[in-house]
Amino acid sequence: MKISAAIRIGLLILLVAFILWPQAFAPLFRPFAQNGAPAIYTQTSLLSLTLSHLAIVAAATVAATLFSVSLAILVTRPSGSEFLPLSRSIANIGQTFPPVAVLALAVPVFGFGPIPTLIALFLYGLLPIFENALTGLTNLPGNVSEAARGAGMTEAQKLVQVEFPLAFPVILAGVRLSVVISLATATIGSTVAAKTLGEVIIAGLLSNNTAFVLQGGLVVGVLALLIHDAFVMLERAVARKTGRLQPQG
Repeated sequence: MKISAAIRIGLLILLVAFILWPQAFAPLFRPFAQNGAPAIYTQTSLLSLTLSHLAIVAAATVAATLFSVSLAILVTRPSGSEFLPLSRSIANIGQTFPPVAVLALAVPVFGFGPIPTLIALFLYGLLPIFENALTGLTNLPGNVSEAARGAGMTEAQKLVQVEFPLAFPVILAGVRLSVVISLATATIGSTVAAKTLGEVIIAGLLSNNTAFVLQGGLVVGVLALLIHDAFVMLERAVARKTGRLQPQG
């Protein structure tokens, strides 16, 4: 999924141009619009849908990251190790319940809008972040932990100054997986009136307009590629700084 710098820049330019001036790309999509149907979705601006889509994904990812990392820290402390099985069960909830089922359960309680989508993405994003945080915090070099203890660090100091910085590249890899999954999954939020790029795809399905489906799918796909690649570069930079090997995936 890693892409070269030239392709990355080209995709970014095309994506920005399409979001800001979609009508300029109408000739490319017109062959996919049947029976004189419009080639470009205009009910809502692609810019506002994209920004709303990214905002929902970002909010859910931040919440999932804070919860998952806090949980991983808790169960890797001697006083919280007994809660590891329960923590894994909590992190697996999102993978056990499909996002559509979460939406169906959340709408009667919270109503239509972005909140059911946020809940679904939050639950779906827990597992990769939690497992990576757990791996990063439990697979530290033994000599580093011994050196920290030998330097007289308290448990809190060791966590903040040694363990977390060394585990950070691995945690970032989990966040990357969660973000990429959420970018695609967030499209279903439009079924419960959340403003996401799924609105374009659903409009295309309802009107049998393949051009709309392609537009929504391509924007989500390119966003996922670019954000994935940005996270990989960030992971490499952090890994170099901490002296740990770049996590794979």
